[in-house]
Amino acid sequence: MAYDRNNIFAKILRGEIPSFKVFEDTHTLAIMDVMPQADGHVLVIPKEEAENIFELSADGAAHLIATTQKVANAVKKAMSSDIMLTQLNGAGAGQSVFHVHFHIIPRHAGADLRFHARGIADFDELRGTAEKIRAALD
Repeated sequence: MAYDRNNIFAKILRGEIPSFKVFEDTHTLAIMDVMPQADGHVLVIPKEEAENIFELSADGAAHLIATTQKVANAVKKAMSSDIMLTQLNGAGAGQSVFHVHFHIIPRHAGADLRFHARGIADFDELRGTAEKIRAALD
């Protein structure tokens, strides 16, 4: 399948759709997931066009993992949690947005994850959580 430049992450990267930014540099963007599985759920996306990890350049992958590590440390600190990282490739693996990305999901012992893509989070809460995570960035 060819990369779809109209996917939601491509639109966010072009500024056509608003997002709650946590971190941005030349190569990557980290945003709050508006349909989070847990409070503090962040998505890290490369600015390079790639549908999945197999299409991402080695340089793009290096920047993606470096940002994922940096932001995951901030999420861990801000949310006082452990961290689950997920990265899905292909519809059969559960990928629903075909622009490669990592999920950073805070986890607490005994707390269940919410179903993904079942409801939009409160935007004021997302904004506040994004601020808390940004403050925790080293």
